[in-house]
Amino acid sequence: MANLRLKKYVSEVLENQLKANNPKEVSNTLNRLIKLGHEEKIAKEKIAAVLLIEIYDVLKTNTPYNEKRYIQNLKNLK
Repeated sequence: MANLRLKKYVSEVLENQLKANNPKEVSNTLNRLIKLGHEEKIAKEKIAAVLLIEIYDVLKTNTPYNEKRYIQNLKNLK
């Protein structure tokens, strides 16, 4: 049950990032992954996984959100 809530919240954050185009690399990554042949749903799941990694790192290390690291991880997606 908690996993479904977490997935919902992360999906909402991702959709908000896409709507706000902030950071712009999220929409760039989505478009790039779709051009590489990924279905939109799968591309969004990949991006959400990167977002989860960033959230986990922030919580684990008790450090601020690192946008540079987040963007680099988005660029690493294939």
